[in-house]
Amino acid sequence: MSMRGRHLDANSMYKRGTREHGFDALDKEQGPERLLNGMGKDVGVPSWKHSLRHVLVATLSSFLYGYHLGVVNETLESISRDLGFHGNTMAEGLVVSTCLGGAFVGSLFSGLIADGVGRRRALQLCALPMIIGASMSAAAKSLWAMLLGRLFVGTGMGIGPAVAALYVTEVSPAYVRGTHGSFTQIATGLGLMGSLFIGFPAKAIEGWWRICFWASVAPAAILALFMEFSVESPYWLFKRGRAADAEAEFEKLLGGPYVKSAMAELSKSDRGDEADTFKFSELLYGHHRKVVFIGSTLFALQQLSGINAVFYFSSTVFETAGVPSESANMCVGIANLLGSFVAMILMDRLGRKVLLIGSFSGMVVAMFLQITSATSLVSRGSGVYLSVGGMLLFVLTFAIGAGPVPSILLSEMFPGRVRANAVSVCMAFHWIVNFFVGLFFLRLLEQIGPLVLNSIFGAFCLLAVLFIKKNVLETKGKSLQEIEIALLPSE
Repeated sequence: MSMRGRHLDANSMYKRGTREHGFDALDKEQGPERLLNGMGKDVGVPSWKHSLRHVLVATLSSFLYGYHLGVVNETLESISRDLGFHGNTMAEGLVVSTCLGGAFVGSLFSGLIADGVGRRRALQLCALPMIIGASMSAAAKSLWAMLLGRLFVGTGMGIGPAVAALYVTEVSPAYVRGTHGSFTQIATGLGLMGSLFIGFPAKAIEGWWRICFWASVAPAAILALFMEFSVESPYWLFKRGRAADAEAEFEKLLGGPYVKSAMAELSKSDRGDEADTFKFSELLYGHHRKVVFIGSTLFALQQLSGINAVFYFSSTVFETAGVPSESANMCVGIANLLGSFVAMILMDRLGRKVLLIGSFSGMVVAMFLQITSATSLVSRGSGVYLSVGGMLLFVLTFAIGAGPVPSILLSEMFPGRVRANAVSVCMAFHWIVNFFVGLFFLRLLEQIGPLVLNSIFGAFCLLAVLFIKKNVLETKGKSLQEIEIALLPSE
């Protein structure tokens, strides 16, 4: 094999495959853009189909994440009546926020688990607390039993999405890595929609909320079972010194003609003897601190935009407009899902940075509509429609970029040796900000009003646009090794 052939990795091949969007287009002949292997033979680009089924299995963790975020939306009133804490807003808030606390704990340990047992086993492990926690909540006879179940579920929620982002990044060809990564956001949206659909009868049928929790056990069990038949990340295997196993997994993901070039490129950046040299201090004081800062700031701005306040409390706004809560939640879910599909289409065509800037810019416009609706410039009737329209636009534009891109981008930007632990640190920061936004939103709404509060959210969205323009690197179509080299500090 020639030197050129040895140093062309499969990831580099992916990115040159095509700029046409659409899965069918990805398999078309590309003329001069097709590549040669080391023997001078035209081998084209690896098919996205080999990795897709593994990606879809992993995104079940994101489906469960979305489901458990939304499962208490329609059922909370019934739960509070049956368990004897109806009217206790603190207890009702704990049913929601305990899950977020568990997710914070899970995310802190997600990197250690993913590096310790591998991405595949970590995804199987995240299903276990979700099964146990959902079963405990479904069978709960008291508030404390419900809270303990929610804490277990939250732990799985904290581990699952972080590890899924790593897994999808490491098993996907670069030219569809963003598209595959968007499936996690789509799965989250489907989980939210699923929890809303199954929760509709909760107010009419006594004890139906227990069915809603039991229903989540099935997809968690499917995740644990199907991951047993999925590939392990070749990047993790190589980092653990298991080069032969990494080659075998690359062959399943890419096909035979791409394995040697993928391994050659991988060996240039990830050395198998580095598995035990990582220290967390590197993320705070070492040369990775800038990327940790970018990632943590992106997640903070994502939450400070007010998106989860919209998800948690959208029913109140819609009820003011005379729209039933069931219809309100469905409208928000559809907007979120539609935006996720748009992100999937555009992620590898326009790039991560463009989508982030466009998304946060759209959120600024949406918040302006919300702000205008709270002023005396418009009539009360028009203000209600502006508020509802602004909220739906906000959710739609969020799902196009600000929702899916940060987790994809962070999984791409960190080198393999620190990737799992670095992403877990950034995700933990995300959960902290998420928790406090949910905790203080209603109180701030009462004290300073929607005009000032939405202005603050809009200001954070505008700040995000400026921050992204200055600090975020475009990773579209680049191999993970190329991204790592581009982010190396200059001497």
